[in-house]
Amino acid sequence: MNREEVKLTKKAKVGRNLKSDPAIFRHTISLNEEQNVAFLGRFDESGMKVKAHFITACIFEKTIRVVKLDKGVMDYYMRLTTFHSQFRAIGINYNQAVKSIKFAFEEKKALYYLAKLERATLELVVLNRKIIDLTEEFEVKIYGHADKEPSTINTNIQK
Repeated sequence: MNREEVKLTKKAKVGRNLKSDPAIFRHTISLNEEQNVAFLGRFDESGMKVKAHFITACIFEKTIRVVKLDKGVMDYYMRLTTFHSQFRAIGINYNQAVKSIKFAFEEKKALYYLAKLERATLELVVLNRKIIDLTEEFEVKIYGHADKEPSTINTNIQK
């Protein structure tokens, strides 16, 4: 055995483990400026970190996932989530207010305060309907369609 064969058969005690099927063949391609811009754009869209992996996936028709994150959409849905939690908090406060009014006041005064609470609730319903409409409009703008059919809510407020 010569030195080269000994090196290949003898496992090194330091460093990385040897690969069972190392990629030792290299190929080069030449692109013009327009092709390079298109290639880099597709590479960026793929989200892959290594160009060689991207090229290999393209050649052997492996699936390439493209995930586009839109900061505006993310921000909108984050704010929508906070609105939802605020509405839940309002619902809890609403229940507590009704209980307090029921037990703390006489019937005439309780009816007065409940009527005020009802008007405020109707205003919240109108606001909620506007939020739903804006969300549907936003989904149509972003995705080309709304996920749900529009619901109808009667929002007649009398003051």
